[in-house]
Amino acid sequence: MPSPFPGMDPFLEHPDFFPDLHGAMHVYIRETLQRLLPPPYFAVINERLWVETSARYIEPDTDVLYGDWSVAESSAVAELATPTRARPLVFEMAHDQRSESFVEIRTRLADGGERVVTAIEVLSLSNKRPGDQGRDLYLQKQAEILASEVHLVEIDLLRGGEHTTPMLLDRLRRKAGPFDYHVSVHRFDQPNRFFIYPWQLAESLPVIGVPLLPGEEEVSLDLQAVFTRCYDTGPYRRRVVYDLDRIVPALNQEKAEWVRQVLQQAGSFRRA
Repeated sequence: MPSPFPGMDPFLEHPDFFPDLHGAMHVYIRETLQRLLPPPYFAVINERLWVETSARYIEPDTDVLYGDWSVAESSAVAELATPTRARPLVFEMAHDQRSESFVEIRTRLADGGERVVTAIEVLSLSNKRPGDQGRDLYLQKQAEILASEVHLVEIDLLRGGEHTTPMLLDRLRRKAGPFDYHVSVHRFDQPNRFFIYPWQLAESLPVIGVPLLPGEEEVSLDLQAVFTRCYDTGPYRRRVVYDLDRIVPALNQEKAEWVRQVLQQAGSFRRA
């Protein structure tokens, strides 16, 4: 069944649902690009891996105390002989391997090798969460790509979290006005320019220009069509409870009322 919304579904920004959408977006971006790219270009899905380590404190079963009790009758010495807590703090280390997918457009070289032309990233929850190792790794990769001869396309479908694309948020808002989502395109052959596609919740996702090598015509990628395919093939209509209280992050009053009207018109408004 189709999504009840004309563009992004704000319910899918919830941490329970967005990871599934994040992965699906990359799959169907690759599928769409495969039909659009002229030879010898092709699209592949790649992964960024890291290990997160967390420590869990374990309470020891026994307290071991020590002290010289034979001199306890002497008040001067008894103070020095007060039993001392002597037990280690025990921690158990948990190692959790995590991965994030992204899309690369590549071209075949004359020597049989491959060259990465464009990197396409759908920002994840961890990419926008302060202090998260996934964010640190993403920002490191972002800086490397911006300094390289690879184009970078960043798709931000999350209203929450820290602003992550390179253009300063204040400057972006002054130029674009209010927006909920945006796409940032950086071409390595125009290093001082960023092409931004901003849109609001009530609008459909844009058609964006995906750059290829200089001198080649860019490819038009319809993000709304990609999102629609993700929704149609995904579990969201059965899985999501369309209750306004479940939208994360919460909407302001005006947008919440708009969402309520959309759901009522679509017959999708229900509570758990």
